[in-house]
Amino acid sequence: MLNAATSSALTFSSTPNFYRSPSSLSIVLPNPKTIISSYARSSVLAVMEKAIIRGHLTVADSEGVHHFGTRSKGCNDVYLKVVNNDFWMRVLFSQDLGFSEAYMMGDVEVDSLKGVMDLWLDNESGMDNLTSAVSRVTSAISGLSNAFLGQTRSKARLNAIASYDQSNELFKAFLSQEMMYSCALWTEAEGGVRGDLISGPTPGDLEAAQLRKIRYVLTAAKVKPGDRILEFGSGWGGMAIEAARTFGCEVDTLTLSKEQKALAEERIKAAGLQDVIRVHLLDYREIPPSFEKAFDAFVSIEMLEHVGSKHYHDYFRLVDFALKSSNATAVVSASTFPESRYSGYQPEDFMRKYMWPNSCLPSATALITAANTGSEGRFTLEGVENHAAHYPRTLREWGRRLDANVRQDLIVKDYPSLKDKAEFDAFRRKWQYLFAYAGAGFAKGYITCHMLTFTRPNDCPATCD
Repeated sequence: MLNAATSSALTFSSTPNFYRSPSSLSIVLPNPKTIISSYARSSVLAVMEKAIIRGHLTVADSEGVHHFGTRSKGCNDVYLKVVNNDFWMRVLFSQDLGFSEAYMMGDVEVDSLKGVMDLWLDNESGMDNLTSAVSRVTSAISGLSNAFLGQTRSKARLNAIASYDQSNELFKAFLSQEMMYSCALWTEAEGGVRGDLISGPTPGDLEAAQLRKIRYVLTAAKVKPGDRILEFGSGWGGMAIEAARTFGCEVDTLTLSKEQKALAEERIKAAGLQDVIRVHLLDYREIPPSFEKAFDAFVSIEMLEHVGSKHYHDYFRLVDFALKSSNATAVVSASTFPESRYSGYQPEDFMRKYMWPNSCLPSATALITAANTGSEGRFTLEGVENHAAHYPRTLREWGRRLDANVRQDLIVKDYPSLKDKAEFDAFRRKWQYLFAYAGAGFAKGYITCHMLTFTRPNDCPATCD
């Protein structure tokens, strides 16, 4: 049976209506991609119509302009322009992951990435209807996603973006001098967590806030001159260098990255600390027997996201193995999920596909439980802090430096394929998306950032009597 869509796609030769021979009749069937794209568009727009009740969204595409929500003074007012109709299929098949891919590929343009993220989270319950509506359809036609989007240049480009081995030069371009790829701690000295929005960023603000974070962690670890520290997750040596230079400690730090190890050792040597800091290219599960009960303190800053829920127990078992039996402290920090959102299974999203494959955000409770079972009760929980409010400004600062410093001629040294402008633009948009995506998550309470401090049983607190 012909419906309106298919009948309108039938075309005939110019033979007059009063006579057509069978050979003069030609039928042009609609392009399957066009049908799916049209269906995707109508489905997504229908969900937006019901979902957006907070804020206002304007969507413009080749077929017109659509408005969702209610525009009011001071509301989150977002403008979105669909450049390529692949956008609709990406969102239909993959929801927020699909939106991130569309943004990286340039299929959609927005006036404010932050505004988009806030709008999505503010209307999250309604947006869930998109997931449920889509799942009923995609269970039957998910194969069409590959047929229409799978084996294309854009898919190849997305695969390349996901597999880039991130270079030292890239991180030098947007991190602070300490090269800490983790949440900074802001005080009124920099105007607080919103100081950059109120009075503008000031040169040196990020450096000051990151140095404060390092010293805060080391102070929480109660380290003193001559102490030996074990660190899981070297980064580029920022924590180890400060522990040795300012606190007079000896450090063993572990990394799985050859590039990080090389640059960390270069920085350590430049600081004249090569005799007291050792960088090990080593998985934390492979620490040697000589580490048993050898350390006064343990620190790990935002490495636990890469451990996985099945391994939290073993992680803390090995921390217990390495720390002395008394007068020893462990400090760990990680981006976390609130308990209501935490699950040991976490589906693929933008971060897990394009930034940190196979990563898993813990919850504070999951880590505390694992610390207790992994150590067989030999840890006492001393402190729990949530630093999530400090992360959005950290991400904004990184974003500004990325925009100012990441140039195509700098990046192609490590990524020759980025000589192509389209490739470079997609790569750059990936990082812009990350900073906006994570920033909105922290600001809205969707994700948190906890620092946990553990001591040994019966270790004495600071003098109090």
